[in-house]
Amino acid sequence: MQFYKKTRSGVLSGLGKLLIKIIIVGLVFFIAVVLIDRIDFPSPNKKIEKIVPNENLRIIK
Repeated sequence: MQFYKKTRSGVLSGLGKLLIKIIIVGLVFFIAVVLIDRIDFPSPNKKIEKIVPNENLRIIK
């Protein structure tokens, strides 16, 4: 088995690979936000009303 030394740095160095990973993660996050934004969640049609009796209210000074 013969060992050899790489004298030529690849097109994607360590910094380039890291930059590409960061861009891919940011792109996936951006696409997820856009897709979630497009979902039309229905608003409630029924009015929510709850009567609170006066005996449960406390005045704090």
